[in-house]
Amino acid sequence: MEYRRLGSTGMYVSEISYGNWITHGSQVESDAAIKCVKTAFAEGITTFDTADVYAGTKAETVLGKALKGIRRESYELFTKAYWPTGEGKNDRGLSRKHIIESCNASLKRLQTDHIDLYQAHRFDFETPLEETLSAFDDLIRAGKVHYIGFSEWNAEQIASALKIQDARGYNRFVSSQPQYSALWRVIEAEVVPLSLKEGIGQIVWSPMAQGVLSGKYLPGKKAPAGSRATDKKSGAGMISRWMREDVLTAVQKLKPIADEAGITMSQMAIAWVLQNPNVSSAIMGATTPKQVKENVKASGIKLSADTMKAIDKALGTLPEKNPKENISPNPRA
Repeated sequence: MEYRRLGSTGMYVSEISYGNWITHGSQVESDAAIKCVKTAFAEGITTFDTADVYAGTKAETVLGKALKGIRRESYELFTKAYWPTGEGKNDRGLSRKHIIESCNASLKRLQTDHIDLYQAHRFDFETPLEETLSAFDDLIRAGKVHYIGFSEWNAEQIASALKIQDARGYNRFVSSQPQYSALWRVIEAEVVPLSLKEGIGQIVWSPMAQGVLSGKYLPGKKAPAGSRATDKKSGAGMISRWMREDVLTAVQKLKPIADEAGITMSQMAIAWVLQNPNVSSAIMGATTPKQVKENVKASGIKLSADTMKAIDKALGTLPEKNPKENISPNPRA
């Protein structure tokens, strides 16, 4: 495993992070999830990403249990707040009330006294931005949070936040957590250039396009039983955008490219996002320790210029690059 600085901070993260978005507490039973976490740590992954909303808060509980007994200073723990975690009218968004209460609840579920990186899970169009940023700054000053970041904000939203943080003397955002893969490249035109300028590192999710870039979904064939595309609880809706014949046919053209490079398609997909110098870490999920062991091998892989060109040629015009697709929905809509 290789390690990279998170943006311009002094904190290092494993260039492959372990995320438990659709696994812990829902798709995978607790004992199996704990085995995956233990395997990830044994394989050199020190960065673990979750969120209060995952599996209705159960994912944080499982991750806290899995990390219990491991020296706290030896791993980096990331979580997020924004999406609804209850039926109350204030159980969502980025108000001061919800941010502070969500952080305290996450600390209890994760069985820790601090969060290394606390993230705004989306942009809140209802709460004044200054209120949100003030609350995040107070969490850092209280010692409950070390760094702050955001997920799926566009360049205009990021710039507005940084302007307020600088003017008020607040701690700045240091990370961005966007979806990014060879098929979903909407951050490249605006978010990445701004992030490079401002010292913000990308912690990207779904580097395998919800599993499509692993090559396991074949054109003209039914999705494998038990896969994400067949499980409504584990992201079947999100992966549906890629379950088209033209996409699946193009993805199969990547197999000989991976074979020539001596790696699996999954490893190539993760390595592809890590070629971007603004990416601090790529988040992977896993349902078995075997998957963890396979995917961590993507760390340190340097894809040649010819390989990168071959990937672009195989996928053609299919990758989404429109920066306007980087959208934060209203949680009350």
